[in-house]
Amino acid sequence: MAEPILRLEGLCKSYGGLDVTDHVDLEVAPSGVHAVIGPNGAGKTTLINQICGLVAPDAGRIVFAGHDVTHRPVHARARLGLARSFQITSILPAFSTLENVALAVQAHAGSSFRLFGRADREEVLNGPAYAALVEVGLGERAHVPAGSLSHGEKRALEIAIALAMDPKLLLLDEPMAGTGREETERLVHLLQGLKTRLPMVLVEHDMTAVFELADHVSVLIYGRILASGPPEAIRADRQVIAAYLGEGE
Repeated sequence: MAEPILRLEGLCKSYGGLDVTDHVDLEVAPSGVHAVIGPNGAGKTTLINQICGLVAPDAGRIVFAGHDVTHRPVHARARLGLARSFQITSILPAFSTLENVALAVQAHAGSSFRLFGRADREEVLNGPAYAALVEVGLGERAHVPAGSLSHGEKRALEIAIALAMDPKLLLLDEPMAGTGREETERLVHLLQGLKTRLPMVLVEHDMTAVFELADHVSVLIYGRILASGPPEAIRADRQVIAAYLGEGE
């Protein structure tokens, strides 16, 4: 059996008397999509924030690509290949679509982050940045201001920015949030293509998208993993239906 790309061991995080992450054990395979689902307030975003390094756990270990990264900062985890897209879009709206990705390439390469330079004019940055845009279907939108993109296109741009970091694992925090059905379908199609070469952890409320994409599903309730397994097993799990899936089905 292949070594997991990500392993969480007894992860805990509390705020005051509230256990937001309660002894979470989780393994993410080196391929496919591992979805983390659960109701609002279940602790999903806090869990993602601990994985990427924005929040420090109170206890437990995070092992990524064979490295214990529990106490490593965000940038150190990114250098190891951990990339994350956010629940709220985090692009630079006045910059072109290509510049947004080129700056990510520049930062990943370790060169100076010249915020007001024209990163998109440097071929060493421009080439991989444009390739990432083509991969997410935004090649023809490379030179328009990022702020003029539709909401779904902005989500795709965030994925292109993550891809420009040459990741080994992609963390996706509600990529379908705020998108209409047509844009959601385009994003699902995009992620279906990417999952053949890149493992992903997907936090998402859109259950149609989750069950179209996921190879493995973990259900988080009040900071604890209630169930974890193949999508068909999760769909049929009576505890999961009672605690979460029954809310919308």
